[in-house]
Amino acid sequence: MKIRHNIQLFSDGNRQFVSSFLFLSFGICLSINAQEINFHDTSLKVLEYDAEKNTGLDKIYVAYNLNNANIEYKSVNPSQVKWYRFSNLGGGFAEEIVNNIEITADGSSLYKPEGDMGYIIEENDTRYFFWIVEYETKRLNLRSLKLSSDQECGYTKLDVDGEGSAIHYFTINGQQRTLSRDLSLEYETEEWDETDKEFKKINQTKILDDINTIIQFAPPAYCSTFFTLKGDRFLEAWNWEESVESDVYQPTSIAIRTEAIQEKEEDEKSNQIKVETEGLGGSAPADIRFKSYGTEGVLHSEWQLSKDKEFNDIEYRFSVSDMDYTFTEEGTYYIRYIGSNYNGSCEEVSDTYTVSIGASELLCPNAFTPDGDGINDEWKVSYRSLLDFKCWIYDRAGHQMAYLTSPEQGWDGKYKGKTVSTGAYYYVIQATGSDGKKYKLNGDINILRHKKPAPNVIE
Repeated sequence: MKIRHNIQLFSDGNRQFVSSFLFLSFGICLSINAQEINFHDTSLKVLEYDAEKNTGLDKIYVAYNLNNANIEYKSVNPSQVKWYRFSNLGGGFAEEIVNNIEITADGSSLYKPEGDMGYIIEENDTRYFFWIVEYETKRLNLRSLKLSSDQECGYTKLDVDGEGSAIHYFTINGQQRTLSRDLSLEYETEEWDETDKEFKKINQTKILDDINTIIQFAPPAYCSTFFTLKGDRFLEAWNWEESVESDVYQPTSIAIRTEAIQEKEEDEKSNQIKVETEGLGGSAPADIRFKSYGTEGVLHSEWQLSKDKEFNDIEYRFSVSDMDYTFTEEGTYYIRYIGSNYNGSCEEVSDTYTVSIGASELLCPNAFTPDGDGINDEWKVSYRSLLDFKCWIYDRAGHQMAYLTSPEQGWDGKYKGKTVSTGAYYYVIQATGSDGKKYKLNGDINILRHKKPAPNVIE
């Protein structure tokens, strides 16, 4: 037996009073189970989505159309069920629905519900809040996807021919929210791999809430690729998914990485004078390799070297991607890399590397003990930032004992393979420092012998 639920529409004053009461009581009411709600006589399955908690809604339903639809709520006391609807003003201005309500023995049904409207089902102290989106009037329609002619650095732009504007709904407080279409934009790009030190191609998918005539996104695509736009999630659920593909895209934007590599002396026995320096440089000559890595669109490379931190005065430019440079002069240098695309419309500048080369220094010891005990067995100068070095060693009679061409070399106290006798010898040094300083030194070298202790005698 069917019973029509006939209640008169509220007057404006009464509606406002009752609606305010409903609005104030939302926070303490119990929620109806969503499984008790069923849609009937719809052309396609009605899709159900959870609403964000702060909306006050229990569910959001997306129906393709509602031309002949009805919503059934199963209840043990159907005569106690009330239906309300609310617009973008929110639940505080909800109106009770008195027409198109049908009560049966096991539930209450609303016939011909309106789309893009909020609803409240009330049964005693329980209420259920939901919003219905009628999709047919907002149907996604994709005709073509083209590459925009005005690509910008740091962005990729695509022109879309089609319709797929934002789908909105409203919370019980009347706040507008967007129900994402979850459109998929698929393409290839390049991403930096720190482990392998290279940019690698990866597949990328961006999820779009909706589309306008232009899709613009960052970071951009960094390599040649096709773009595929497909969706939306509602059409996909109904097996009507649409898809369009662009022509091949040639990257405009670029990305770079750089590094500087210096092999520093780690040998504790080195005779270089140690100077605590942070970063690159130290003693000249300093060999440093500068490397750059770029995405596909990097077609022009330049390393710049300057003594001006702001690079207002650039001393050298090197049109290479990797650069090996030997720093031979004292001072502080600044080096950076600039990569650009095919026409120079996009360029990326690296961080600045600072290289500090210290002043020269040369110290000469006056004695050593070439006795093979591993301590002070060799005569060596202590030095820093020497570019040219020559050293002659003579005995007192003027015979040349050794000739050294590098400050890293030393004399082991031998002449023609035999250890010379103890006594005084003489050195002459000519050297040039990285700071231009000229060294002309001479002095004595004393060869000593440690007296070996007598063996222990047991009496």
